[in-house]
Amino acid sequence: MTFEYTIDGGTTRQVMAAIASALKFPDYFGYNLDALYDCLTDLSWLPDGEHVLIWSKPGALRDTDATAYDAIATVLADAVADGTGGGAYLSVRLQAD
Repeated sequence: MTFEYTIDGGTTRQVMAAIASALKFPDYFGYNLDALYDCLTDLSWLPDGEHVLIWSKPGALRDTDATAYDAIATVLADAVADGTGGGAYLSVRLQAD
């Protein structure tokens, strides 16, 4: 089964909050890059299947804070590459602005 979640945001905090909300991160999520990676490579609280995170308008963050954009994009790519140990797994799509 495939589940899709569309997120956006113009600040680092907004993007992380959108990801956390969409993927129903646990309450202990720490809103930093390490915590983001840890949650993205676990996903044990989600049902089995592909969970597709669609980042709508990523340019909003890239235009205001290119360093933060690069860091979040890297964490997303690393989490997809490293995968999860369970039946729920992550895919990410960045939509063109």
